[in-house]
Amino acid sequence: MTDLPLPPADAEDRRAIAPVICYPNETLPPPPLALYRAAREGAVKVDEVLVPARDARCFEVPAGHFFRISSMEGPQVGDLNLWHRDDLNERFYSGKTRALHGTHITAGERMWSSFPTLRPMATLTADTLGWYGIDAYGGSVHDVIGTRCDPYTGNLLKGDQYHYCCHSNLTRALADHSGMSLTEAEPYVHDVLNVFMCTGFTRDTGQYFMKASPVRPGDYLEAFAEIPLLGALSACPGGDCSAEHSSDTAACYPLLVEVFAPEEGALEGWVSPTVNGYDRSHGRGD
Repeated sequence: MTDLPLPPADAEDRRAIAPVICYPNETLPPPPLALYRAAREGAVKVDEVLVPARDARCFEVPAGHFFRISSMEGPQVGDLNLWHRDDLNERFYSGKTRALHGTHITAGERMWSSFPTLRPMATLTADTLGWYGIDAYGGSVHDVIGTRCDPYTGNLLKGDQYHYCCHSNLTRALADHSGMSLTEAEPYVHDVLNVFMCTGFTRDTGQYFMKASPVRPGDYLEAFAEIPLLGALSACPGGDCSAEHSSDTAACYPLLVEVFAPEEGALEGWVSPTVNGYDRSHGRGD
């Protein structure tokens, strides 16, 4: 490792400069949570998908419906991908979601789609782990900072060929659901919402860390579909991610996805968000 240079005379003054929020979000249109929660009270379950341990499954959610991800038998984290049901090029954008809301998201915040649409895909409406906050290590729950455990990084670091990491699980699930080959499906798999995962960055080295998830059977994260969604959820081979991932040694459990339809008229006045209003001229022409 290259030796660090000596600090300049004004190093402490430079470090002491106060930060500025990159994307103040006060002007974001607030989600109508009261409307959503009222609509959820009378909603009925119309579908469910059980995601086996160390595997993934797809599910569909019509616009205006709710979906819930629940812990079933033991502490388990899940890696979630979302796409527009009818256009897989519109997908969850974890980086912009992080920039707008922070490193971890909870009820009242949104999952945003990729460019050029950049619109709300889903609004989180209920989170039984919302009490966790930020712990003494800087850890919190439901992160948009990690990517997903994958076979390429595993091969890079350990030289192995592990196939049941979340990236591969999501690839198989999307291929099976869509009829695509694995080669066709893989490019659509993207950075995830790490549901129930407790993570942060170390203060001394800035490295991404994970710790035992506080999730317990009965806990859930629920969201409202702002647009028609295709989801894929992987029950991570790391289980609660207290020690490792991408292995067959951790205790792992299934996750349940349920879809709920509100009663007719319960969402009166709600309109699915349109695509982003930027004109896409990029400074060329009028």
